[in-house]
Amino acid sequence: MNYPVPTGMLEVPADRYSTHPVLNQAQPANGFNAFTGDTVLRAAIDREAPWAAGRCEALGALAGDEYVQDLARLSNRYTPELKTHDRFGNRIDWVEFHPSWHELMSLAWKHEVPNLAWRTNEKNGHFARAVLSYLWNQVEQGSACPTGMAYASHAGFEAEPALAIWAEKSKGTSYEFSRREVGDKPSVVIGYAMTEKQGGSDLRETQTTARYSHSDDYHGATAHWYELTGHKWFCSVPQSDGFFTLAKVNGDVTCFFLPRTLPDGSYNRFFVQRLKDKCGNKSNASSEVEYAGTLAIRVGEEGRGIREILSHSHLTRLDFAIGSAGLMRQSLTLALRHTTTRNAFGTTIADRPMMTNVLADLAVEVEASTLMALRVAKATDLMAASEHEKLLARVATPAAKFFNCSRAPSIAYEALQCHGGNGFIEENPMARLYREAPLNSVWEGTANMMCMDVRRAMMKDSGTIHALLDEVAPLAGQDTRFDALVQHAERLMRAAVGNEFLARPMTEVVARVLQGAELLRHSTQEVVDVFLNTRSPNGTGSWGSHYGTLAVTVSQPAAQKVVRRAMVTC
Repeated sequence: MNYPVPTGMLEVPADRYSTHPVLNQAQPANGFNAFTGDTVLRAAIDREAPWAAGRCEALGALAGDEYVQDLARLSNRYTPELKTHDRFGNRIDWVEFHPSWHELMSLAWKHEVPNLAWRTNEKNGHFARAVLSYLWNQVEQGSACPTGMAYASHAGFEAEPALAIWAEKSKGTSYEFSRREVGDKPSVVIGYAMTEKQGGSDLRETQTTARYSHSDDYHGATAHWYELTGHKWFCSVPQSDGFFTLAKVNGDVTCFFLPRTLPDGSYNRFFVQRLKDKCGNKSNASSEVEYAGTLAIRVGEEGRGIREILSHSHLTRLDFAIGSAGLMRQSLTLALRHTTTRNAFGTTIADRPMMTNVLADLAVEVEASTLMALRVAKATDLMAASEHEKLLARVATPAAKFFNCSRAPSIAYEALQCHGGNGFIEENPMARLYREAPLNSVWEGTANMMCMDVRRAMMKDSGTIHALLDEVAPLAGQDTRFDALVQHAERLMRAAVGNEFLARPMTEVVARVLQGAELLRHSTQEVVDVFLNTRSPNGTGSWGSHYGTLAVTVSQPAAQKVVRRAMVTC
């Protein structure tokens, strides 16, 4: 099949086949830098990881590049195709992609999106890598799945001596789409295959079984190989070089790593049954797979599989919280560019008072979500050396994942509204974001799963509650509205420990406390006022059930300042 490739805007003579002049069309959102033009993001790097500014600037330029935007469009227009057999009838279980996908993947690996945290010895590597992920999620979200999984996988590789070569290759910056054995590759792409039909998020219900096969030398270390038999209902990125997966050994769930290509160069018995036809995330392949005598290396001890895989989940959940914030930022960027470059009723759309209300409300929500996710990234950097940061990360990570991933669809919806009918057309990236937005909320644990995890952490160790209260204690007395929010959160946290019914409202207010604290520390008074007047139980203004319902205590001039702060990118 001959695929089109990006060629830029086609120049058509103005008088050719024209019956009317084309007037008052919004300008496309390109020609900007998503890092240098983002006041919030640039200040965050200046505070925490100034050494990474050059990397962020280089990646930020891609989000506003017309050619790269067309790569994103094409990779979602021409979706992956499963090739179970070659033309001679040999089983190959491979996935073919449009060339634009491979170009995007090459860019992501080149710019260290999957692995900066593991490649650098500088301070706050996870924070800097989070900013890269935030930016990449403004480039293309489907390829953000393999970058996020590669990021999380490194922690699993480091914990298992037999996988030392994979740990090293996971730090590579040269993407290669091939089935060569790991020792011959410059870098690797990693997938995860956990979920089964009958179990869903309850990994204890795993039915796949594993039987010990043999132990041998594997790239200089001893690997314990098992044969796996079973199925996986969701396997992300089935063309990956290897996968973390779960299977039961004598009835106990155990973690394994499954290479697609074995040391002798033969292909592992890894059978792709079909690709999922998803609502969004079209550029990325997701699949159902079968194991039948499939060889995999045991990771950790037998029977400790869920505990082992949960050691990765902190990083995947952080990446989803960051990724959803980046998607929200892109939605806001598109809404700002459309409304500031198209006129209606005598002014730009953005200058209409109701639209100013909407845009200011969106901008505050995006900034709050961004700062919260970055605070979790900072805690990730510090948790090994600080008990406070470790406990804070334990509750803040699932809380941020719950909140940001659940909030992204409403942001995308309202940003689409800002475009009118043009936002619902597939040529507009806004339509793709609208379909993409709900995915992260069900990936790596649904909203309820995240709230259960926050509650479970508090039930297991009350120190997590104290960590959250200690985090905001230095801000006490600075703003009565924030004080009321903290008091409300403390009441709900203590009540939810004894009542699962309250887990969701409790987790939401935990997120709001984290957001409010970061805004007080790092934002402007206008943004803080909008947030606390509308998101605090002691706020002086009301807030409706939709964006754009900021009430009388938020003045139009103040809202305009909030919008200007957000539209620097545009």
